[in-house]
Amino acid sequence: MTQGLLYPSMGVEDAVLLRTGGEELHVAPDQPRRDESSDGPQVSCFDLARLLERSSRRFSGLIGAELTRRGVDDIGPSQVMVLLAIGDTELSVGELLDRGNYVGSNISYYLKQLTDGDYIERVTSQRDKRSARIRLTERGRQLCADLRDAAKAFERSFCVEQDLRDLATAFQALHRLELMWANAARYGV
Repeated sequence: MTQGLLYPSMGVEDAVLLRTGGEELHVAPDQPRRDESSDGPQVSCFDLARLLERSSRRFSGLIGAELTRRGVDDIGPSQVMVLLAIGDTELSVGELLDRGNYVGSNISYYLKQLTDGDYIERVTSQRDKRSARIRLTERGRQLCADLRDAAKAFERSFCVEQDLRDLATAFQALHRLELMWANAARYGV
């Protein structure tokens, strides 16, 4: 059995071409496999994680395109996600790390870029000078508001009511899955 990339120019970068005994089978990564014991599709945690990773990359591309349209060239999609995670609150770096999936060295770099670009401000604690809290500046709040407006316009243009209900259902299912995976990692399977 050999594997090869199929349709690379179409952006289906994870699709594979399987050859068995001279017969070719084309498998798209977002099509669930059929379970031999039933007629229903079979999706593994690995399939779902790969799809989530690809979807995240596509979403980053969408944010990058929106930043370009807005003339924002000093930060990228990763920094925007940090801004959105901060939101309207003031929090410590530790609290921000808990809110997102960041590596400590990455978040330090992102926060420096965001501070240099005047998207966030760091406020040193009066009690403990080693500790700081971060919050959005007016520029950061405005960018987040603009991106939320763009997201709403996208939803109005491309999503029907059923799509929005499906998004809410998908969010709930993924949130439950996140909690299950976190508990399994902490306490064992």
